[in-house]
Amino acid sequence: MRLRKLVPSDADILAEWAMDPVFCAHAGWTPQATIAAGRERWRALIESPDPALLRLLAVRANGAPVGYADLHGDSPGERELGYVVGPSRHWGQGIGTSIARTAVDHAFIRLGMQRLWAEALEANVASVRVLRRVGMRHTGYGDDADFLGEPTRYIQFELTREDWLAERI
Repeated sequence: MRLRKLVPSDADILAEWAMDPVFCAHAGWTPQATIAAGRERWRALIESPDPALLRLLAVRANGAPVGYADLHGDSPGERELGYVVGPSRHWGQGIGTSIARTAVDHAFIRLGMQRLWAEALEANVASVRVLRRVGMRHTGYGDDADFLGEPTRYIQFELTREDWLAERI
């Protein structure tokens, strides 16, 4: 798995994911009525990104996109980790863990981060499992929310550079 910056042509791929109702329900995305509408939305986000958000497309060795990772925040030395695997036909293959692990390595090696944190909805068992697999430690609970129409809450996680280095030895 490798990560690369988004380019305007990626808007087509991301717009296709927004047509997958299962993916949108799990990712908290608003499904787009048409590919064209999704393409315009994503093109605008790619061309004028949030300065506090580093979004990196996750691609397989053959170049096929299978998700993205977010490193969000403007505090020195720390970022929030996020990721999606898209579309839903790619789920259950270990891709989420690979994306998250690659993003964690990128944050600590290339960006010199000292701490990463993340949240996952407790009812989204697969996402919680991914965060634990990449070494994140449960630190508490966040706000209440809904997931697929059911009440749940956020579980909060963190991983420090020190803990990440200790796991690599």
